[in-house]
Amino acid sequence: MSPQKKATIVASCVALILVIAKFIIGIISGSVAVLASAIDSILDFAISIFNFFAIKKSEEDPTKSFQYGKGKIQAIAAVIEGTIITLSGIFIIYKAYEKAITLEPVKMLLPSIFVMIFSIIITFLLVRYLLFIAKKTDNLVIKSDALHYQTDLWSNSAILLSLFLVWLSGYNIIDAIFGFTIGLYIIYSAIEIIIEGIKILLDHSLPQKEIEMIATIILSHPRVNSYHWLKTRSDGSSNFVEFHIVLEPDMLLLEAHRIAEQIEDEIIKIDPLKRWIITPHFDPYDDEDINDEVYNAGEHS
Repeated sequence: MSPQKKATIVASCVALILVIAKFIIGIISGSVAVLASAIDSILDFAISIFNFFAIKKSEEDPTKSFQYGKGKIQAIAAVIEGTIITLSGIFIIYKAYEKAITLEPVKMLLPSIFVMIFSIIITFLLVRYLLFIAKKTDNLVIKSDALHYQTDLWSNSAILLSLFLVWLSGYNIIDAIFGFTIGLYIIYSAIEIIIEGIKILLDHSLPQKEIEMIATIILSHPRVNSYHWLKTRSDGSSNFVEFHIVLEPDMLLLEAHRIAEQIEDEIIKIDPLKRWIITPHFDPYDDEDINDEVYNAGEHS
C-alpha cells in the first residue's frame, strides 16, 4: 500500500475517534463551538474516506481509454473537499447566529475543555504525519488533507479558548462569537484548496520558477540553438512538458534524440517525486512565428 493511501486510512481513523468524542460532549454540553467542531470532524471522516478512493484511482496505470492516467481525480477530490469545507463553515456560522439569539448556556464546561485538549493533541500529531507524507510524495490530496487538519488545529484551539473564557466569565455569547469566527476561518481556508484544484483541472502551467528552470536547462545544452512553444501543466502527480528545440538542419535524427534525452534527464531532476511526461519537437530552424500564425488562424476560424 502506498504511503498516501496509508495516510488517508490513518486520517479516517483519527477523524472517527474525534467525531465520537466531540459529538457526545457537544450534544450534552450545548456548546455550539464543540458541536461545530464535531460536525467538522464528521466531514473530515467522510473526506478522508473519499480521498482514499481518489488516490487509489489516480494511481492506476494509463489505459486505452485514459491514456494520460487518472491523476486529475486528485484535483476533483480537492475541489469537492474544499466545497464541503465551505458548506461546513456556513453551517457553523448559522449555528453561531442561533446561539447568539438564544444565549443558551454551555453545560459541562470542564468535560468540554478536556475533550478539546484531547482533540488538539491528536490533531497536532496527525498534521505532523500528513505533512511528512505530503513532503515525501508531493500528493495534492494529502496536501489538502494536511491543510484541512491544520485549520482544525486552529479552530480547536479557538474553541478551547472560548470554553475557557466562558468558564471564567460566565458569558455564553463568547461561545457564539468564537463559533462565528471559526466558521469564517474555515471558509477562508477552503478557498486555497478549491483554487488549486481548479487550476489543475484547467491545465494551469507549472510554477514560474520551474518553467524558468526548464528554459535554462534547454538553452544550456551546447547543441541547442534556441527553443520556443514551451508549454507545461500538471495533473497533481504528473508534470507534462512540451517544447520545440531548434537544432542544426543536417543533424541526424539519432543525435537529435540523444540530445532530447539528455535535456529530459535534467528536467526530471527538478522534482524527482513527480512523474514527468516530456514531449520534445525538433525544428531545423526557428518557426515560432509561422506556428503562431497557424495557431491564431485556427483560433479565429
